[in-house]
Amino acid sequence: MPHLTLEYTDNLPQFDAGNALLELNKVLVASGLFEEIDIKSRAVRLDTFLVGTSPNGRSFAHAKLAILSGRSTQTKHELSESLLKLLKQVCEVPADSHVQLCVEIQDIERESYAKASIGP
Repeated sequence: MPHLTLEYTDNLPQFDAGNALLELNKVLVASGLFEEIDIKSRAVRLDTFLVGTSPNGRSFAHAKLAILSGRSTQTKHELSESLLKLLKQVCEVPADSHVQLCVEIQDIERESYAKASIGP
């Protein structure tokens, strides 16, 4: 915990998902809410997608952060805003394109979450 999933459309040719994950993780560490070693992130490139009904010129990047329940609405809002700010910095918008950037915070139920860390 936390788990960060970044979905992005394949029509963002300049988007560097690896760098985006690194920078998003840095934002999470800087928040002071999470230990660096506990952050697990992954990127999923979408080659089949649709934004609205137009088949062309639209794209998106959607970051979903799953965290243990119990955080205040204000804390979750601040996290989503800081992650969105970073997405705006790392996502180049192709000419004649409409890009939507989204951040979603989800609660993981503490009582049912299990985790094991193995190794040094």
